[in-house]
Amino acid sequence: MSTSANGTTPAGIDPRGPRFGAAITNVLSVIIFFLALDEGVINQNAAYLLLIFAAVLFAFGWLFGPSSHPYSWLYKKLVKPRLGAPKELEDPRPPQFAQAVGLFVAGVGVVLQVVGVRYGVAIAAAALFAATTLQAYFAYCLGCQIYLALKRAGVIRNG
Repeated sequence: MSTSANGTTPAGIDPRGPRFGAAITNVLSVIIFFLALDEGVINQNAAYLLLIFAAVLFAFGWLFGPSSHPYSWLYKKLVKPRLGAPKELEDPRPPQFAQAVGLFVAGVGVVLQVVGVRYGVAIAAAALFAATTLQAYFAYCLGCQIYLALKRAGVIRNG
C-alpha cells in the first residue's frame, strides 16, 4: 500500500475511475463465468487464461495503486474528459486494498483449477462478478469495506 514519503495520506483519486474499472472487470467476469461452465476444453482453457489475466491486472492495481492501473489510463483518456470534475476525491488506499482482495479471489480460482476442482474458475468468476457489480453500479466497494473494517480493528495502522 502506498503512502507519501512524509507519511501523510496520498493524494485523492477520482472515485469514478475505480467504478469504471470495476465495470470492465464485471464484463470480464461474466465472460470467464460462462466460458468456465462450458464443457469444451478450449473454453475451459480460455476461462482459465482470462482469470489469470484478471489476476495480473489485480496484482498491478495492488502493487502500483489505482492511479497506475491500466483501466485508470483508459478512464483518464476516454471517459474523464467527457465528465465534469468529481464532487469529492477518495483516499486511494481502500481501492488499492480492494485490488488485493480481487487478486486473492482470482488466485483462489486459479489454484482451484490447478488442483482439479471442476467449477473453481466459475466460482471465482461469480464472486468477482458479485463484487464488481456492487462497485460498478452501486458504488459499494466490498474490498474497501474490508479495508475500513481492518483499519477500525487496528490491523491496518497507516493513515
